[in-house]
Amino acid sequence: MEKAKVYFTDLRTSPTSNLLDKMERLVKKAGIAQLPLKDSFVAIKIHFGEPGNLAYIRPNYAARMANLLRSYGAKPFLTDCNTLYSGRRANAVDHLESAMENGFNPISAQCQVIIADGLKGTDYREIPIDGKYCKAPKIGTAIADADIIISMTHFKGHEQAGFGGALKNLGMGAAAVPGKLELHASAQPKIDTANCIGCNICVKHCAHDAVHLNADRKAEIDYSKCVGCGQCVALCQHDGAVVGSWDTSENMNYKIAEYTKAVLKDKPHFHVSFVMNVSPECDCWNHNDAAIIPDLGILASTDPVALDQACADLVNQTPVLHGNNVLGNKHEHDDLCGCDKFHLIHPNTNWQAGLEHAEAIGIGTRNYELIV
Repeated sequence: MEKAKVYFTDLRTSPTSNLLDKMERLVKKAGIAQLPLKDSFVAIKIHFGEPGNLAYIRPNYAARMANLLRSYGAKPFLTDCNTLYSGRRANAVDHLESAMENGFNPISAQCQVIIADGLKGTDYREIPIDGKYCKAPKIGTAIADADIIISMTHFKGHEQAGFGGALKNLGMGAAAVPGKLELHASAQPKIDTANCIGCNICVKHCAHDAVHLNADRKAEIDYSKCVGCGQCVALCQHDGAVVGSWDTSENMNYKIAEYTKAVLKDKPHFHVSFVMNVSPECDCWNHNDAAIIPDLGILASTDPVALDQACADLVNQTPVLHGNNVLGNKHEHDDLCGCDKFHLIHPNTNWQAGLEHAEAIGIGTRNYELIV
């Protein structure tokens, strides 16, 4: 396969060229204007950051991207899907408040914010891809209905995937809540009876008549009828219906790749990654630990697989920051150049698995040319 082009700009600035200007020049050079943007609904898939976490992408970058897209006649909007876990982004009301708190609103980000999978995470489209692990991924409706997909990704470590890059942002982030259950779980949901309050919402909304209340008014699942769709997990606001058991890192990354394929199916797309504030874990936490390497730059490509590979290679080739961070503390006399920093932080993860599967199913290539 021909090498994919990945474009890079460092973070050096001058009085006549700030970081927003550099990002705009980068994405133009990488070919964003070649997308059929005029009169198109463009989903800018971004992570709004769990409040308390300060490592997410600044909304200034999203604002510049939205303005650039509008200059080409597009109708852009910022979007993400609700979370599987119970936090401040588990429903659209709290999610929008969190986004606004972190600066993603029509005033500062100069763009409308839409929670793609609706109020409770149950608004989605099933997109058939006949994947090995996921036959018809459940993608948030606003993303599924968009004409063009733009991903803006904060590149960082991740406690389950190894790292969070463009594939993670798209495959996991664009999944509706039942889709996130499919991605994470290796088994059907279960009921935590200590948390169940007997509200009956899971019973009313189970499309397969698999849930009922027992004599103690606690939910029970009939596994002969349960298809593992995750609707009960999505609807329960009390952590009564929960994930049964977690899947392996490899399988989750395979599934993320297949969900990414569904998100991008039949759509023009473009991807930008910010290798800065490279925290060891996901922006879904309400805190961000100290960065493990110096800030490197911004990368852009039409190929999300090549982009992730390039970002991972840059991080692994860069000396670790010495001082008080998870790698610096343990390796104070080593620079770790060429070491797999993501595996050192999270030994039970395998980030390569997702890129290998993404390449195998035709999303892109790991073979790239870095253009500076």
